[in-house]
Amino acid sequence: MRKRIALLSVLAVTAAVLVHTGGTAVAHGSMVWPGSRTYLCYEDGRAGSGGGDLQPTNPACVAAVAQGGKQPLWDWFGNLISNAAGRHREIIADGDLCGPTTKYDAYNLTRADWPVTRVTANSAVTLRYNAWAPHPGTWEQFVTRDGFDVTQPLKWSDLEPTPFDRITNPPLANGEYSWQARLPNKTGRHIIYSIWQRSDSPEAFYSCSDVVFGGGTPDTSPPTAPGTPVASAITGTSVRLDWPASADNLGVTGYQVYSGSQVVATSATNSVTVSRLNPGTDYTFRVVAQDAAGSASPSSPAVAVRTGTAGTCTVTYTRPSTWNGGFTANVSVANSGTEAVTGWRLVWDFPPEQRLSQAWSSTITVTNGKATATGASWNADIAPGGTVSFGFNAAITAPVADPASFTLNGQSCAIP
Repeated sequence: MRKRIALLSVLAVTAAVLVHTGGTAVAHGSMVWPGSRTYLCYEDGRAGSGGGDLQPTNPACVAAVAQGGKQPLWDWFGNLISNAAGRHREIIADGDLCGPTTKYDAYNLTRADWPVTRVTANSAVTLRYNAWAPHPGTWEQFVTRDGFDVTQPLKWSDLEPTPFDRITNPPLANGEYSWQARLPNKTGRHIIYSIWQRSDSPEAFYSCSDVVFGGGTPDTSPPTAPGTPVASAITGTSVRLDWPASADNLGVTGYQVYSGSQVVATSATNSVTVSRLNPGTDYTFRVVAQDAAGSASPSSPAVAVRTGTAGTCTVTYTRPSTWNGGFTANVSVANSGTEAVTGWRLVWDFPPEQRLSQAWSSTITVTNGKATATGASWNADIAPGGTVSFGFNAAITAPVADPASFTLNGQSCAIP
């Protein structure tokens, strides 16, 4: 009988969880140290309930429940946009950063009494992120600028322009991602804003962690200039750069690699591989360091690099089906070179009488009469001697003609 009662208790708890979560587990994680607003309000609700329900006692959490209900707390790990695809600043309006969808809008409330995590400025810490459902991707952590007022709506311009921490595919253990990072040199109340962009999906996750910095030392000196970069491992589409590190009175937080006036790579160390370059092309690279206060160093001396020839490519374009008002096209791209084509992008003319309606095995965009196809996560590279294939449907208002030319990562391709 005791076993039966215990089993019934477990089933009751499981049923309660399914009711609260709508019976699904579609969300994937949130920052647990420093804790996000949804996570800390969930924990506050657990502590205040004394039972199976959530009863927050923190005033800001109480106000969030009054506005948006308790479901966002049960789903504290689900603050996401399913089709973000890296377009965070484009699709999230100022004032909506902490809760970019209706479900989590209450966590944008402009209050000074959200639960906070006390941290030490400029300290090395272990950031922890819950992995409710693990996925590969990149995490970026931003902090608010000096003088930020937590009682005002959080805007993109309130964040420092570059993340103080960035990591791709951090270690996963015991249901959490965790990794080492150095906190910025700040004082007082701030928000750490985290973005996790999955690499196997356009889905992205967002969280606001309210923190109070203590123990900071004013950082009034920019880093010294990095040393001259040294190029190695040059291929048709990438190059590795290494350079002597910068020095700073409190510590360098990262480096930006420039080609001309454009940032083409970032790194937390004094080494990076610059990719998505064009074959047989001259480039000049220079490096700038940055510290926790956001101060930039003088530029390093420049290094000149010419990428190699990635080999030849052949594009096979067929139309297996054409009908009144539309057609289907299948495209195969073969790499007959000796080097892999990394991050392939195929460009061809797309006249105004054609209108793209569907694509598969690639992402296709059409701008100014040009179509650009890029690979999915599983076919983004073309191995030497390899081939990738994709297709699309298009509507037409005039007789259709096959493209006369294609370029693969800037290189002209043969058409059989």
